[in-house]
Amino acid sequence: MIGYLKGTIIKKLARSIIIDTGNVGYIANVTGNLIATVKEKDEISLFAYTHVREDALDIYGFASFDELEFFKQLISISGVGPKTAQDILSLPIDKLKNAILNEDAKFITSVPRVGKKVADRIILELKNKITILDSERTHQNLSQEINEDIITALESLGYNRKQIEKVLLTLPENIKKSEEIIKFFLKNA
Repeated sequence: MIGYLKGTIIKKLARSIIIDTGNVGYIANVTGNLIATVKEKDEISLFAYTHVREDALDIYGFASFDELEFFKQLISISGVGPKTAQDILSLPIDKLKNAILNEDAKFITSVPRVGKKVADRIILELKNKITILDSERTHQNLSQEINEDIITALESLGYNRKQIEKVLLTLPENIKKSEEIIKFFLKNA
């Protein structure tokens, strides 16, 4: 199996690139984001996933190992093939992981060919597989904007932290005062 490619881009196609790795050119399917940032003759290194089928051998390339690992998690889900998984990875990974943690199917369905059922399945199957570090990152983002005392006050009213964070992630930027934040939460919980 091919796990890593390093070389020169000799041809850029709609959804893939051809990489010359020293007298051998590999076609690597890549995300739209990566296609937009590279040019022919650029040097590139990709972490790769080799997808073997009865009638094809496809290589999917990723700029980071984190993207590759997340891709593997996505294709392990029934109904999510490699092309769909790669389309999903056109979304920023941190926002995608936060959407999964916060059960935001609408964000995931913004990807073409991903419907509500597939988005719900992704959330269901990956929610508990996202690392603790990622959920802490979400909490850190909230803590920067929202005083920990507000979260503690809402917890004392019987709400759990996950529910509080989910609602407060939708907090409009113009709401800054503690009283307004709590009112917003109570209206949207």
